[in-house]
Formats: sequence, C-alpha cells, structure tokens
Amino acid sequence: MNSGKPSRLGVNHHLIPVNASRCPFHSYHRDGAMRIDGNYGSTLGYEPNSYGEWQQQPEFAEPPLSIEGAADHWNHREDDDYYSQPGKLFRLLTDGKKALLFANTARAIGGAPREIQIRHIGNCLKAAPAYGKGVAKALGIPLSEVPTKA
Repeated sequence: MNSGKPSRLGVNHHLIPVNASRCPFHSYHRDGAMRIDGNYGSTLGYEPNSYGEWQQQPEFAEPPLSIEGAADHWNHREDDDYYSQPGKLFRLLTDGKKALLFANTARAIGGAPREIQIRHIGNCLKAAPAYGKGVAKALGIPLSEVPTKA
C-alpha cells in the first residue's frame, strides 16, 4: 500500500529540487538521508543556548485547546527545581561511577568554550557540591573561576 510518502528517498525527500515545495517552509529537522543543502551548518540544534540560536517564538505557539477548561502548552520553566533530582542521582552513584561520570563529562565538553564549561560546573555544584568539584577537577578548571551565584 502506497502512503504517498517516498520513503525510499529518506526523510529529506522534500529537499531534492524536483520534490521541493514552491512555497518555502521552515522546520527544525536536520540530518538524515538525502540532505542536499548545508544542513544549517554549525548552527546549534538546541534551545536555550549561549549564542541566541533557535530562540523560542511564543507568538507562533499553538492556541490552547479547550477541554472542560483550558489546556495549554506546559512551560517547563515555571518549575525552578532543576537540581534536586540530578543531585539525588549523583549521591546514589558509587565512587567508581562518579569517577566515570567526571571523566565522561570532561571528555564530552572538553572542546566547548570555557565559559560553557564553567557554567556547567556551576550547574553541577548546584546539584551536589562534590559533583561540581569532580567535574571542575576533571576539566582542570579551578573552582575560583566558577561564579557562586546563578
């Protein structure tokens, strides 16, 4: 049964010139087979980020759906407790697992700009002081460089 979707061409079939829309449209889709353009280059693919890429556009939000009262998009930023759960998880880890976490984190963000590494250490400190100290040590960044206030 043909669904009308050219799956053999991949998720980016609409980028092939003969299949391209005459009216441009935008999406956050990246990568995949048949990518024939620049794939947004090195543009960051997540939001929020430090460079102002992919900013939220609340003016384009879908209107709330009324279902026995208003249902709307849940704004996760209303909850300001971002650190208690990761702190509890960190405290459950054995010393060996903590050492792996520090090494893996340093390897993963070692190439990031220093200000982002420092911000990450600050977030880890908020979750658990030992977490932040371990990541800072693994990255070779003195805690004196990490702001104490967010």
